[in-house]
Amino acid sequence: MRRRGVTVLLGALLTTLLSIGVLGAPIPYVVLGPGPTVNTLGKENGKEVIQVSGRETSTSAGQLRLTTVGVQPTVKLRSAIQGWFSDDEAVVPRELVYPPGESREQVEERNAEDFKVSQTSAETAALRELGYPVQVVVKTVAADGPAAGVLKPGDVVTSVDGQPVSVAARLTELIRAKPAGTALEIGYTRGGAAATAKVTSREQDGRPRVGIEIEQQQPHPFTLNIDLEDIGGPSAGLMFALGIVDKLTPEDLTGGKIIAGTGTIDDTGRVGPIGGIAQKLVGAKEAGATAFLVPADNCAEAVRNPQPGLPLLKVGSLDEALTALETLRAGGQPARC
Repeated sequence: MRRRGVTVLLGALLTTLLSIGVLGAPIPYVVLGPGPTVNTLGKENGKEVIQVSGRETSTSAGQLRLTTVGVQPTVKLRSAIQGWFSDDEAVVPRELVYPPGESREQVEERNAEDFKVSQTSAETAALRELGYPVQVVVKTVAADGPAAGVLKPGDVVTSVDGQPVSVAARLTELIRAKPAGTALEIGYTRGGAAATAKVTSREQDGRPRVGIEIEQQQPHPFTLNIDLEDIGGPSAGLMFALGIVDKLTPEDLTGGKIIAGTGTIDDTGRVGPIGGIAQKLVGAKEAGATAFLVPADNCAEAVRNPQPGLPLLKVGSLDEALTALETLRAGGQPARC
């Protein structure tokens, strides 16, 4: 009996050791969880997140919090099992976050670049909302291009075939909307005087072009800077734009409440979908948010992952987000997911 008992004990010990080895082995998955939230109207690491000089700014009694997703890049089976059974985490294939052929450092570098672009677009969209229009300025004209002798550096392009050019991307879109060889009526201003000219597009690199290099300008009599580190990706754009509008207008957009949200934003103020909405909702709830701004294209997923007492406000643009906050301040019911 004693010998048999020792055998059983050794067998159990070996089984346990093998189990620990398997549970501790890395697997090709990552765990997504709630990341930190940041008040775009406040300070982070002792510095204002949105910094304005050359103009007075307002203060808010509430908060506009951007939300993030935390990524556990190296996952062992034990952690994956815990994540699968967690209401706050998600276990996804590693290649969804770190595509094959890209290192973790490359992905993080791209996320940092996307974050910078989101800040620039947030600034552009917010300033357009505040009455500072974008100017699409001709930087150079190709000597042998279609616009040679017609447009000049410094011209501000205002329209194509009567369609207004609100941002640089819109000019490119309008030129490419018609086949090469099309005579386009380009509206522009030169020295403050408005004019139009015919420019026939020409195919280059497989696309219609008019032979100009442009840059986007947005003159305003103050400086604006967003200072936030250790955040990546483009999903903070909407909350940055709202923060800028809040600081540069007398109105307290929050109504004294903690409002969280997410969403990409482009130069025209359109709000786009993001990843990790379920984890961002958890982070917002933990931060004390009383409402969450959800990109319209993320509504279905958000509804499947609700947080008790956290209304989901559906927004497809900066204007819609501002309207939702205005309705909240007035005690009404904004559009929900």
